Amino acid sequence: MRTTYVLARHELRLLGSLALWLGRRTHGGGEGRAFGHARGQGATMFGLAFVCVIELLCTSVLLREWPTAERVTLAVDVYTVVLVVALHASSVVRPHVLTADTLRVRRAAHVDLRVPLDRIAAVRRETRTPGSRQADGELDLAVNGQTSVTLELTEPVVHTTFLGRRRPVRVVRFHADEPDRLVAAVRRG
Repeated sequence: MRTTYVLARHELRLLGSLALWLGRRTHGGGEGRAFGHARGQGATMFGLAFVCVIELLCTSVLLREWPTAERVTLAVDVYTVVLVVALHASSVVRPHVLTADTLRVRRAAHVDLRVPLDRIAAVRRETRTPGSRQADGELDLAVNGQTSVTLELTEPVVHTTFLGRRRPVRVVRFHADEPDRLVAAVRRG
């Protein structure tokens, strides 16, 4: 039951992000300096949406003799396209945010990690392609399979996973569209 609640809440966040995107607004960006992280995934996400639309059209043609199945499949396929676009929108409207005392590291509607600036021991631009397995105490938030900024912390911060498991992390790697600008701002902060 808890998993169903988490998934429903996540889908509502995605749909809310889509509404923000259509209204050209951001979520939490007004709190400080915003740093985007969605530029690298736009083509991939819209390519996926395009493939979903083609699948929707082909399925409609194949199921035209069974109208009930065609309508059900059409509804599911349209919802899938909306969710794919909403997933990209959530990355656009939820940027990383740097305030006077915190760096808010985000990835779409999945991750929102607040790192106090006084816990950052080192920050650097480092382009990496993380593997599928993360070491204990490390968090990789790749976009299109790549991270561009690495934070090393003096003491761990708690990251809550998608399904609610809490784990301490001492190294955070994430992607930023302009990593040099973000690294310089964190160092000044």
